[in-house]
Amino acid sequence: MATDATTIREAGPPPQLAPAPEGHLPRAADTAPRPAGRGWRPRLAPRLETQLPLRVREAIARQEDASERLIGWVQLTIVVTFGLLYLVSPKTYAADAPFQPVPYILGTYLVLTLIRLVWSYRARLPDWALAFSALFDIGLLMLLIWSFHLQYGQPPSFYLKAPTLLYVFIFIGLRALRFDPRFVLLTGLLAAAGWGGMIFFVVASEGGQMMITRDYVEYMTANALLLGAEFDKIISILTVTLILSAALWRGRALLVRSVAEGMAAEELSRFFAPEVARQIKGAEETIAAGQGELREAAVVFLDLRGFTRLVERAEPAEVMALLAEYQARVIPVLQRHGGSIDKFLGDGIMASFGAAAPSAGYARDALTALDAVMAAAADWEAERQAENLPAPRVNGAVTVGRVLFGAVGDESRLEITVIGDPVNLAAKLEKHNKTAGTRALATAEALARARQQGYAVPQGLRALDAEQIEGVAEPLDLVVLAD
Repeated sequence: MATDATTIREAGPPPQLAPAPEGHLPRAADTAPRPAGRGWRPRLAPRLETQLPLRVREAIARQEDASERLIGWVQLTIVVTFGLLYLVSPKTYAADAPFQPVPYILGTYLVLTLIRLVWSYRARLPDWALAFSALFDIGLLMLLIWSFHLQYGQPPSFYLKAPTLLYVFIFIGLRALRFDPRFVLLTGLLAAAGWGGMIFFVVASEGGQMMITRDYVEYMTANALLLGAEFDKIISILTVTLILSAALWRGRALLVRSVAEGMAAEELSRFFAPEVARQIKGAEETIAAGQGELREAAVVFLDLRGFTRLVERAEPAEVMALLAEYQARVIPVLQRHGGSIDKFLGDGIMASFGAAAPSAGYARDALTALDAVMAAAADWEAERQAENLPAPRVNGAVTVGRVLFGAVGDESRLEITVIGDPVNLAAKLEKHNKTAGTRALATAEALARARQQGYAVPQGLRALDAEQIEGVAEPLDLVVLAD
């Protein structure tokens, strides 16, 4: 007889990612409200994002919020760095220059950055605020560059040579930290449009037409305007913007899928023991049916005596509350001593030691765990009796031996299973508590192995020699762990 443990399903795309058939009513995941603070947004992968459950979309939104805070800190670092460099570097303009815009621009940018950073910690930034931030970044930069011809007393074509234009790539790159190409596109388009406006201002200014040249040397050595060179700057800005946007388009799809699958894996991992979950996540190859390993292990069975009668006369809510309370008491004890919860059998619990993960002290750990469970169960029963609540006894048994730990099933469904005589014997031995009038039993072999592995044998243990167990051909020597 094989007793299966944790049930797993091979990972695949979450079923809610599939588009609903035409004419069908939308699912709850499709109609769930968008995360608070978000307005309309053109989705990069609409079938993927809009059909995700609300909790997954909220997780993605939290990732975006964290990105916004990172952007704020990077902006603050940039403005402080440029401010310090401006203070300590030699000035390139005359001391009596009537117009010095850099301190005002940096000061304004510092204030706006601080407001944005504080806002990002206190609430979720709406899309309009992010768009306004990009507009103001580019606007301040263009205003700074435009002011250079006034500061240095030169014609407007002078500012077209300013290397400060390269800062637009910093602002475009900052938006890439959010994994949302909309704001990269917006920033790049604003930068291209802004530089186009700067070129138009030069051409439209007095004498601007006379500044246009086709001589590259004249363009580089004088306040001349080479339209082709300026258009090259615009094309470069747009090209970088499109490349980054395309990369983010793909990156966001990976982010969405990663968050969705990560949350799914986290939720699914609650359905099986941590040791099993780690094996599934860390498997070098896909787990397939028919794979397994023979291991020396211990098996513990727990059961509530009289639970069936309680179910017949108690309310369902009362039964479930009792089960939850019972499991909350004993499961942490088993896990604390290295037990892997393999199966819930109604009111029964099956745990293995050394099966999911090899252990040199599997028998010692199993008996120590069962001792602790019996102590916790006695306290729990006393508490319920004091409150005049049903208090069924917790019975347990432990066996040791060679088990097969592996996967069975087919491609659509797999089960992690512990197979072997110790599993079957532990179930039968637990039932024998009723016949023997005991609460916890172990085979003499289990006690002997536990001693070899350093088990501290408690005082008062008594032996039951040659006990006949129902369903077992030969009598067995047993040890009473708890009466």
